[in-house]
Amino acid sequence: MPREKICKTVHQYNREPLSDDTMGKLLEIAADCCKVKNYVYARYGGIGSLAKLYPGYTIQNEMTASGLRESLGLPSVYFYLALFDALGDIRGQWARVKLKLGELVGKNERFCQEEKHYLRFVLKISNAFTAVLNQEPIVLKKTMQVQYDELAGAVDVQKLHYYLCRKVRKYLVRLHTESANGFSVSEKAYRYKDHGIYLATKENRKRVFIPLTDNNAYAAQIYVKLEPERRGVVIHAPVRVTVRRHEDYVNHVGLAMGMTVMLTTDEGRQYGAEFGSYQMEYAEWIRSEMGSWHRNRENNPGRKKHNAKKQRYEEQLHSYINGELNRFLHEEKPKVVYLPRLPKAQEGGVNKKINNSAVLWQRGYIRRRLEQKCREHSVELKEVFAKGMSVECSRCGAEGKKEQGRFYCPSCGFCAEDKVNAASNVKKRGMRGFSANEDMRKS
Repeated sequence: MPREKICKTVHQYNREPLSDDTMGKLLEIAADCCKVKNYVYARYGGIGSLAKLYPGYTIQNEMTASGLRESLGLPSVYFYLALFDALGDIRGQWARVKLKLGELVGKNERFCQEEKHYLRFVLKISNAFTAVLNQEPIVLKKTMQVQYDELAGAVDVQKLHYYLCRKVRKYLVRLHTESANGFSVSEKAYRYKDHGIYLATKENRKRVFIPLTDNNAYAAQIYVKLEPERRGVVIHAPVRVTVRRHEDYVNHVGLAMGMTVMLTTDEGRQYGAEFGSYQMEYAEWIRSEMGSWHRNRENNPGRKKHNAKKQRYEEQLHSYINGELNRFLHEEKPKVVYLPRLPKAQEGGVNKKINNSAVLWQRGYIRRRLEQKCREHSVELKEVFAKGMSVECSRCGAEGKKEQGRFYCPSCGFCAEDKVNAASNVKKRGMRGFSANEDMRKS
């Protein structure tokens, strides 16, 4: 039986600094791709183009006829990839809007069950949703039309349509990007040779050569990220790798996540002890820079330097996170990892330093990277219902108190670090079979 494979991204780096001419040609391609994306965002990001987004061939034909590619002098291998990248962003934006509307409908106590049922039907059926936003009659296939007519007959359709249009206007954000530091490349536009890679340019039948630190060659769509300050590039290539299986990975490990220490296990071992320092340094820089940056973002000659420094902070932080996650798997050798389902980020805060650090907490990135690495090593990752976990005693189950990073249970006298107690509760609940969506009151 063939072993399971998953997709991961590998990075390649330039061996030598690129010449000014080579970097200039690559930056020109990136700038043109940025222009293509913004053109697509502006032209097709509204409700009038919603029906064209799937599968997107109409937009492709319209973009071909627009003359934009010819005016930019951009090869088709770059033009159409930028086009479909932008369409993907727009589709993602609409998916987020629909998800938000679904949440609002569910929480709105003024709607009766019939009204909620109708709204959910419209949100689910793309043709109906598009017709509502464009104030057109809803015409569906026969069976769906019968169902729609039945639902519509029980509610005030006009009122509900007005509600949807109003909420879409509120939550739909027109996309725009100022990022011109990279571009996607199809297989037709590059060739690995001579211990490096040849990339197509805007000049017909002319390519630039980038010497690489490794001699690996990939056959897939890649992404070229430009780093002009160091006169370098980072190539992102997707590869399919075989899932590793470790016979010695037998442990069950509960985890608690924090803003100071990244991960704490139920046994008290810490991974990412310097995480808080990285975060605070980044937050301090953001706090000092962002005010003047936003005031002058349109005509700020230093925006490239600003973006480059922001990128370095993020890459440094992400490198540290990945290194600590690798160490966690190597040392803990887990068969199953139990992770609390994290709440949504909270707004506000009395201390600006703490507030900024909380906003920048890379919990989503940590969660995604941990999930990816667990999949690569055949480790099962389970999310656990976390309500009340931090004040529950992991020894007796009674309610305790947290004070200055310690947990104390007045019932049994148990005392431990609060993160260790929380991680122990995560493990206990996980091994008892409580999923993230299960009501703990059933226990």
